[in-house]
Amino acid sequence: MVLPRETERVAKEIVDSAFKVHAALGPGLIESVYEACVCHELTTRGIAFKSQVPFPIVYEGLRLESGLRLDLLVSGSVVVELKATEKMHPVFQAQLLSYLKLTGLRLGFLINFNVPRIKDGIHRLVL
Repeated sequence: MVLPRETERVAKEIVDSAFKVHAALGPGLIESVYEACVCHELTTRGIAFKSQVPFPIVYEGLRLESGLRLDLLVSGSVVVELKATEKMHPVFQAQLLSYLKLTGLRLGFLINFNVPRIKDGIHRLVL
């Protein structure tokens, strides 16, 4: 699927940021540490983002507060879910898929920092 050029540029910056953070910190820390560092990287790269973004479910025209939170919404177009877990569970992919469907966005990343090589921890999902 073809995404807008700007979305692909943002995607590259997200992946590059994850690589830099993982190279500096390695695996084994808690998720919030990686989130803070990725946010710092995005800031230094001039990439707009929001962290811990609450969003409701809209159902039958009603706005239902769901308690759902996106780890990162980058440039208003990419959802990023960060993990620091021993094993990736299918529910994490389902979580990202749900967020993409509910927000109407097309690109998301699931990034697990608790891996020896970060390239093994980055999963890209396009709707």
